[in-house]
Amino acid sequence: MFDAAIIQQCADPSIEIAIVERFIAEAGSDNPLAVNISSGNRIILPEPPQTPEAAMLLIERFVGMAVVRVGITQYPAGHGIVAAADLNAGLVDPCENIRMGTALFGKVHRIVVYARGESSATVLGEAITAWRTGTFQGAYVFGEPDPGPLPVEAAAVRVSEMSEAAIDAETAPDAPVALPAGENDVNAAGMRVDLSKLAEQI
Repeated sequence: MFDAAIIQQCADPSIEIAIVERFIAEAGSDNPLAVNISSGNRIILPEPPQTPEAAMLLIERFVGMAVVRVGITQYPAGHGIVAAADLNAGLVDPCENIRMGTALFGKVHRIVVYARGESSATVLGEAITAWRTGTFQGAYVFGEPDPGPLPVEAAAVRVSEMSEAAIDAETAPDAPVALPAGENDVNAAGMRVDLSKLAEQI
């Protein structure tokens, strides 16, 4: 997982740090310049960017035409913008990406908690899946309204469950996670297209 000290420094302070750590461990990336692109059931594989400038150019090229996830939190680059010119360079800044991503994930988590009527490690896992797929109960979850602060009794996931979940996330071997196939699923194991050999055609 990415540096815990930076996560604590940059994460949205309204979210329990244990929740943030599990979210990034399961749905994020160790690479601040990670750009994952998918379209339908295809995962597009361009040359990995080596600089923030190259990452932003790659994001600009595909945002609006494909699902683009960026950085430590795998933030949805197209969320809240109407044109590539509106993209925020903070997407590829580690601290800003963590700040933006945890704030948006906090909303996703609250949506799922209110829908399920409880806060638990299982519900948190469902919220992480919603983040990764971009959907919850058939709706584009990032565009749903924020239901507001959680009730006091639901504000914290059970510490024991969270601790065990965090340990499992840290010690489990890397393996693909099966997700529902869908247009917004950045992890769908569909056809892979290597664009590094087709750069002149894009």
